[in-house]
Amino acid sequence: MSGAEQHYRALENLYRSAPINSLFASEIEITGEGLAEISFDVTEAAYHAAGAAHGTIYFKMLDDAAFYAANTLATDRFLLTTSFNLHFTKPVREGKVVAEGRWVSGRRRVFVAESRLIDAEGDEIGRGTGTFMRSRIALYGLAGYDPGTS
Repeated sequence: MSGAEQHYRALENLYRSAPINSLFASEIEITGEGLAEISFDVTEAAYHAAGAAHGTIYFKMLDDAAFYAANTLATDRFLLTTSFNLHFTKPVREGKVVAEGRWVSGRRRVFVAESRLIDAEGDEIGRGTGTFMRSRIALYGLAGYDPGTS
């Protein structure tokens, strides 16, 4: 496995190790430099009072996909979200949704990445753009950052 592939697998394991993901069942795949996909199923458990997915799940998956796409370019440090803008374009009630993240710019201290949510019919249901900053937290110091336990 190349160094880049090891980094991608370690980031995937880091995602899986986050306690928040016990509340939002999802799976991540880093498909290359600057690219990440998160798939999840929308069920009634994520509904707001009017019977569609709450914006919380839109934000979580858009932020995570953009974050992990950006963090593929930072092999030493954990990035932190400093801002995130999102746009809701269509409500979703149930079914598989994929968050596609893509790095846009930045390689040193600040990174910009975007993401979009695609529903089971292939329609875009949400879009976001985030700014991420290199933190002081070393990736190798995080228990979940392990390329060997996929």
